[in-house]
Amino acid sequence: MTDSTVTKIAAQNLVAQIRQATAKANRNNVTRTQAYLAFYLEHQEVHWALLAHLVSRNGGWNMTDLKGEWLPLIMDAQAIEPFFWFLERCNWLIFHDAYPQLLLYAEMKRTGTDLTKLLAPLGVSVFMQSYWQEFLASRDSARLTHALIVNEQQYIEQRVVQKPFTLNRIFASFAFVAQSALSMNQVLIPYKAHPTDRRLSLIGLNVHHFPDVRNRIQVGKSLYQQLFGEPFRFEKMVSYCSRIPHTGSRADYWPHLFTPHPIPSTTKDEYQLRLDGHDLLEGSPKLYSPRLQDAWADYGHDPADGVDWFRDDKWHEVVKEPASLSSIDSDSYVRSLQWIEYGVKLVTAIT
Repeated sequence: MTDSTVTKIAAQNLVAQIRQATAKANRNNVTRTQAYLAFYLEHQEVHWALLAHLVSRNGGWNMTDLKGEWLPLIMDAQAIEPFFWFLERCNWLIFHDAYPQLLLYAEMKRTGTDLTKLLAPLGVSVFMQSYWQEFLASRDSARLTHALIVNEQQYIEQRVVQKPFTLNRIFASFAFVAQSALSMNQVLIPYKAHPTDRRLSLIGLNVHHFPDVRNRIQVGKSLYQQLFGEPFRFEKMVSYCSRIPHTGSRADYWPHLFTPHPIPSTTKDEYQLRLDGHDLLEGSPKLYSPRLQDAWADYGHDPADGVDWFRDDKWHEVVKEPASLSSIDSDSYVRSLQWIEYGVKLVTAIT
């Protein structure tokens, strides 16, 4: 057996091991969210992994909202499953594409060997090869993060976002429009601003125009800027991620308002307001926000389809573009919760 044959077999074995590890960690939103964090804590130069962890946390909260306090009151029951498919498919596909890149980098770091030629057998776009090669030499975390943001949003563009089912059943639905109008599509980053604070603070973004890939890329870059832009706050955010396991329930960050335990009084009758600013009205039960394991069973996915998205060098210029979206804070989030409550009350009153 020649040296080249041995090298080829070793490469094939590594690709198989990475695929196996990816499939195991990609079981559901909770397992993939934890995998991102575990990788980041071991390889903190790969900033994207922490960003992905936080975005994936939000994906889980959005999934459980579909079985929580409010959405079942304003959404047709038959629309809930397609919305879950959309959220889960995007979450699954991004992990399916990105996590092998992370594991391959870990092997390159361990061995001191450039293995970027294995990105293609792992199904990764040719777009990413030069960025990983650059990163091995420069450790430019921001540039790699921006490249991964562009790549992953393009990866789901043809595989989910532009699918006729998504365009016709998700984006064109009343529920999707209502969620946008009521600011139910926020991405939040929790942290404790001061050690003595009883409650966590929040920053994040309202996500509008999701079907627009350039807007999704801007969302990713802006979140990255918020996450890593201020060192003191960044440390608090990492502390939150490390201390509070992701369950999918919004009680993960605001347990004074949300509970993962079912509330028997939740019905289709006219909704009764419960929020008073940052607190509950006296005597009101908490808002129901289930854990992922209680809301949804593991979902069996079809294989990732599609072809390499990269066809135009203009996307290299998009990597260089700065973030431009403004953030929200805890007060903005509370105001949006109150608007949602009023919207739910209005809808339940007229249906």
